[in-house]
Amino acid sequence: MVFVFPEWALAGWWGLFAGTALLLGAAAGYWIAAPPRVVASVMAFGSGVLLSAISFELLDEAFALGGADSSIPGLVAGGLVFTTANVLLARRGAKHRKRSGSALIPQDEFEGSGLAIAAGSVMDGIPESIAIGLTLLGGATVSIPTVLAIFLSNIPEGLSSSAGLKARGWRARSVLLLWAAIAAVSGVASLAGYVLFGHFGPGVNALVLAFAAGGVLAMVADTMIPEAFSEAHSLSGMVTVLGFATSFLLSKLL
Repeated sequence: MVFVFPEWALAGWWGLFAGTALLLGAAAGYWIAAPPRVVASVMAFGSGVLLSAISFELLDEAFALGGADSSIPGLVAGGLVFTTANVLLARRGAKHRKRSGSALIPQDEFEGSGLAIAAGSVMDGIPESIAIGLTLLGGATVSIPTVLAIFLSNIPEGLSSSAGLKARGWRARSVLLLWAAIAAVSGVASLAGYVLFGHFGPGVNALVLAFAAGGVLAMVADTMIPEAFSEAHSLSGMVTVLGFATSFLLSKLL
């Protein structure tokens, strides 16, 4: 007899899996001095993967479910909510939460950004994780490009944030527990996305999918691409293209 996990459990699992990249990045950032250009290249690649996933997984599915009437308002609303929250958190020190090198960050801003970075990471992860849960609605398989994109984007975020917390005197145990909790939030958000919206019609699901896509798109434009360019410079464009191509190919093959 083969045991099959229920879909709600799979939704939580995939959200948790993507969130564990924060924990892995935090551990690496605390004990390993990764070259900023390498981390920025990972972020650029993840940006390309996310852009493709938004276009060909989330927004395309939202349009198929509810048309422009649901997908476009949801997309704009998601971007507006994320941008507003991002501005508020940036004033409290989360502006550079995906920065891979501390040399370009003012020392007072860098040292005061640890908890704000954590709050920003939760904000980033909620629309991403909800999107993962929504891709499982209707008996569909999880969107591998979406999970891969979120996983890759979380690694440099954990790297930079753990460096800031370490500079403020946080011990390794406290840092890892914090990011483990944030990873758990990612799993819960993915589970919630599946459970809360699984009983609604296609119009509502389209709106929520597009809302998540808008939040992720605003996050990529506000934080990931600028921070990747600040370290990788001329390489960031090509690496982003490679990430987009990889995700596009995966979306067609899988």
